[in-house]
Amino acid sequence: MSKLHIVANRLPFSLVKEEKGYSLIESVGGLATGMKSVYTEYDGKWIGWSGVNSDTLSDEDAKSIDRQLLEKSCVTVPLSEKEILEYYEGFSNKTIWPLFHYFTQYVDYSPENWETYKRVNQRFADKVLEVAEDGDTVWVHDYQLLLVPEMIKSVKPNVTVGFFLHIPFPSYEVFRILPWRMELLKGMLGADLLGFHIYDYERHFLSSVRRLYGYEISFNEIHSEERIIKADSFPMGIDYNKFKKTSAAVMQKTIQERSDLHKELEKYFMTSPDRRLILSIDRLDYTKGIPQRLRAFRKFMQKYPEFHGKVTLIMLAVPSRGQVEEYMMLKREVDELVGNINGTYGSINYTPVWYFYRSMPFENLVELYNMSDVALVTPLRDGMNLVAKEYVASRNNQTGVIILSEMAGVSKEMGEAITINPINEDEIADAMHKALTMPLEEQKERMKYLQERIERYSVFKWAGEFVHALENVKRLQKEFLVKKISNGVFKDINRKYTKAQKRAIFLDYDGTLTAFHKNPQEATPNEELYSILNKLIADERNTVTIISGRDRETLEKWFAEVPINLICEHGVWLRKYGEDWQTLTNVNNNWMPMIRPVLERFVDNTPGSFIEEKNYSLVWHYRKAEPEQSVIRANELKDELLDLVGNLNLEIMEGSKVIEVKSGGINKGIAANKFINNENFDYLMAMGDDWTDEYMFKELPNSAITVKVGIQRTSANYKLESVDAVRKFLSELGN
Repeated sequence: MSKLHIVANRLPFSLVKEEKGYSLIESVGGLATGMKSVYTEYDGKWIGWSGVNSDTLSDEDAKSIDRQLLEKSCVTVPLSEKEILEYYEGFSNKTIWPLFHYFTQYVDYSPENWETYKRVNQRFADKVLEVAEDGDTVWVHDYQLLLVPEMIKSVKPNVTVGFFLHIPFPSYEVFRILPWRMELLKGMLGADLLGFHIYDYERHFLSSVRRLYGYEISFNEIHSEERIIKADSFPMGIDYNKFKKTSAAVMQKTIQERSDLHKELEKYFMTSPDRRLILSIDRLDYTKGIPQRLRAFRKFMQKYPEFHGKVTLIMLAVPSRGQVEEYMMLKREVDELVGNINGTYGSINYTPVWYFYRSMPFENLVELYNMSDVALVTPLRDGMNLVAKEYVASRNNQTGVIILSEMAGVSKEMGEAITINPINEDEIADAMHKALTMPLEEQKERMKYLQERIERYSVFKWAGEFVHALENVKRLQKEFLVKKISNGVFKDINRKYTKAQKRAIFLDYDGTLTAFHKNPQEATPNEELYSILNKLIADERNTVTIISGRDRETLEKWFAEVPINLICEHGVWLRKYGEDWQTLTNVNNNWMPMIRPVLERFVDNTPGSFIEEKNYSLVWHYRKAEPEQSVIRANELKDELLDLVGNLNLEIMEGSKVIEVKSGGINKGIAANKFINNENFDYLMAMGDDWTDEYMFKELPNSAITVKVGIQRTSANYKLESVDAVRKFLSELGN
């Protein structure tokens, strides 16, 4: 693999101000741990903000910082205090963060912050473009940089771009609230691979893409105009062995070596051996459900008085955005709840809630994990939540129980936890009772499975899986490039074209010569298309045929003034120019009264869909219908039709947003071969965009030049990405 570069809001180092400038301290945990092995292994750079506002640095300090970071393979993106305020604290954390976590009441729709967000994203992209070369891979991280993938891809399309979102992606109904929803999606779609923690977020993203951009989506592949983009889920892990080894080490320390926290915890247990600890660790954020957690603990004390004096909740709330009004209100609420619980249930010798409003060193965290009987992890909404995994990794004796919110992404991996709804205080209170009374044998059995799973899918495995998936996407896209008609390929096709004396050219209509329209009758040919076709027809060596699924009346009207051959309804009808219409197969339509009621029922149940009746086929169109519902309805209709058509010699054909039922025994491949039979053509060409055209590509002679329009997999020899590319190709033939 070529170089791999990481792009994130922050670099994996912190800067410490000293008398003679700044020094670097390596960051630990989370993204910094997982990415360090990746970008150093692939000889890449880490691009991000240093953490110090650029307008507070002297030129000398700025150069010194850049030099020190470059020695660590890091590239600095300078950001001013105002930019941090508007891009990071503003749009990232006051707009995207609350909306993506479903707290729409906190969303700030500031146009000024949006403009700064765009400007800063462009600055990150510019730094990447300075570093990355064609063939390199770039992995962009998180919601602060949603626009960066497209900014990179639009300038350097030969750079492979991955993007990972570390927070939830909301449902379409929530995402659509954003005034800048199209721009954000466009930015994300610059990536070749988009990663999410769980399938739910992936599904929401694909739903928004389908509804807002209308791209065809096959499983987790997005077919944009130019390439295939993949979305997939990769649940982020932790450095499991680090927690496991640290946990073992801290518990083996002598009394003199132990930390003050460790000694306090031991004193707590010595006072009363049957005392129990419930642990809560979170950043003080409204998404974490801390007030709900405290109220649930108060409910537990009310419902189970036998635990008074025996159970303590250790609540570690790490300060976060303390100057923001919503966070100040949250802190006041938490302070009041802690005071209320301790005042109601506490005594001289017993404090129900130990409340710490600060961060703790790594070893202290591991001590808390190791000595707490229960981990209470109940966010209202959380992209993943690594605290639950850290607790599991630290439990060397395999005891302990996790109470886990179903709204946390990690709940999808931890079926052995006690899962709760974080709003339901009674359910959480009962879960605390269940956890505290769970037999040791059951605790160990649950913990054993959790540890095996989390150890296996560590942060290093997560990073490796994503990089491997990026490589697969690159190979998938190369399949398109291999068949794409480059300048060299066009010269070869054109050379054979100019030498040929008798040519047959078959052209599909919708999706090939003209773009799709929500109303099929609006897809009338324009002057540009007439000009292209007339130029081809003017060469007496060319026999040009439009071969379409459309009805003959429509095509006859549109091409009345064009001396061209027409094959309609996927090969049922043929009209050679100057001759009458003829059928290419023995077909009938006496089956229509049986099938039409089925289609009519689906029209009634799917607003925006309609039926088109041709001579020998019925077509259910759903391009104008609601995208996700129509896909479900289309699958239901296919299932129902399959039960009906078996004994009627009918075929079900699925095109672009259509399902067509037609008489069997004919397709475009059969029709094209009948047309060229005994004609001695020395040059055959067929162009089409959907799977009905695959019959032509497969059944025409191997010498035929077959061209797929679009990026889907095909049996055609070549590919062109769009209708515009087809028109350009046809215009230049013979030049």
